[in-house]
Amino acid sequence: MVPALRCIRGACGRALGGFPGGFSSAGRPAPGRSLPLCQGGRPASTRSFDVVVIGGGIVGLASARALILRHPALSIGVLEKEKDLAIHQTGHNSGVIHSGIYYKPESLKAKLCVQGAALIYEYCKQKGISYKQCGKLIVAVEQEEIPRLQALYERGRQNGVQGLRLIQQEDIKKKEPYCRGLMAIDCPYTGIVDYRQVALSFAKDFQEAGGFVLTNFEVKDIELAKESPSRSKDGMKYPIVIRNTKGEEVQCQYVVTCAGLYSDRISELSGCNPDPQIVPFRGDYLILKPEKCYLVKGNIYPVPDSRFPFLGVHFTPRMDGSIWLGPNAVLAFKREGYRPFDFSARDIMDVIIKRGPAGVRAQALDRDGNLIEDFVFDGGVGDIGNRILHVRNAPSPAATSSLAISGMIADEVQQRFKL
Repeated sequence: MVPALRCIRGACGRALGGFPGGFSSAGRPAPGRSLPLCQGGRPASTRSFDVVVIGGGIVGLASARALILRHPALSIGVLEKEKDLAIHQTGHNSGVIHSGIYYKPESLKAKLCVQGAALIYEYCKQKGISYKQCGKLIVAVEQEEIPRLQALYERGRQNGVQGLRLIQQEDIKKKEPYCRGLMAIDCPYTGIVDYRQVALSFAKDFQEAGGFVLTNFEVKDIELAKESPSRSKDGMKYPIVIRNTKGEEVQCQYVVTCAGLYSDRISELSGCNPDPQIVPFRGDYLILKPEKCYLVKGNIYPVPDSRFPFLGVHFTPRMDGSIWLGPNAVLAFKREGYRPFDFSARDIMDVIIKRGPAGVRAQALDRDGNLIEDFVFDGGVGDIGNRILHVRNAPSPAATSSLAISGMIADEVQQRFKL
C-alpha cells in the first residue's frame, strides 16, 4: 500500500488563456505565506500523473504552470522536498530583474533573459505584484575598464536590451549623486522584485488550473514500475515510479526535472548522465544601515571581469527599502549551506553596514572542470531516459528568465513526448 501523501490540492476548473499571453486574473498569496495543505488520504487518481515536475523553485513552478495552461486535460504534479515552495535559490537571491546585457549574443541566456524580463514585468503588472524598474548603472572607475565597458554596451545592443546609453561623469552624478566613476552604462530596463512572491503566484496559477503540488517529497528513486497484479494497469499507463525518502511514491508517464542545486544527482538517479556536475558557490551579502540607504538609488554594478563567471560585488535596492551589497563568491561546503565561516570586518561594519543574508548558486562544471556559462537542458536514453527532460544548468538569470524558460520547456516537452 502506498503511504498517504501530503499535498497542496489543485482547484477545479481551468485557467484562462494560454502561454505566454493568457495570465489568470486570480489573486495571489501574500509573500511568504504557505499555500493551503491537505494531509492524509488522497483520491487514488492523484497518485498518478501524466507529467511530474521535480522541483518547486521558480523554474519548476513556471514550467508546471506553462504545461498545464497549454495542456489543461493532462494531470500534472510538482514534487518539492521542502515543506514550503521556493525557499532555496529562488528565495536567496538579489531580486534583480536582469536586462540581458551581459550574456553572449545568440546564447540561450541572452535570448531567454531579454524575453523573460519583458514577461516578468507583464506578469507582475497583470497580477498586481509589486516591482520597481529602478534601473542600473555599470560603472567604470579605472581607465583600463572603459574598453570593456564599451564592449559590454555593444553586446547589450546586440542582445536587444532596451534603452541603453553610455554616460559620462556628470550624468552619473545626476542619477547616483554619491557614485563616482569615469563612464557608465545606464540600463533603465533593470528592475527589482520579490521572486519568491512571483514563484508563489506561479504555484497559485498552477493549482487553480488543476495542478497538484506535493511538499515534503524528497526524491530518492526513479525507476520503472514493476509488474504486479495490483498495479499492472497503472504500470502500463504510468510506467515511471518516483519514490521519496519516506517510501511514498507517485507514478507518471513523463518527468521534467528542475532540481537546481541537485540537478546532477536527480539526473543520475534516473539513469541519465551525471554531467555537468553542480558545484555550489555561496554568495554573502552585507546590508547598508537604514540611515545610509539614501546613498544608493538604483542598482550599481562594477564592470565585470571576464576572467570570472560572476558579475562582481554590487549595490542592489530591495523591495523592502533596504540596500544589499554583494555578493562575494566562495565555494560552499554544502549545497544548501547559507551560513558562512567566521567573518571579520569590524571597522567597516561599524560605519555603514551590517551582516546580511546569503545565497547558494548552482554552478555547473563540465568534465574538464570548466564553468558552463549557458543554460543546459537534456534527456537520456532507454525506457526511463526517453521519458525525462532535465533542466541541468539554470543559474542567474534563471529567475528573470523563468517564464521564457518555461515556454521553451513546454515546447520541448510537447515535441519530445508527443503530447
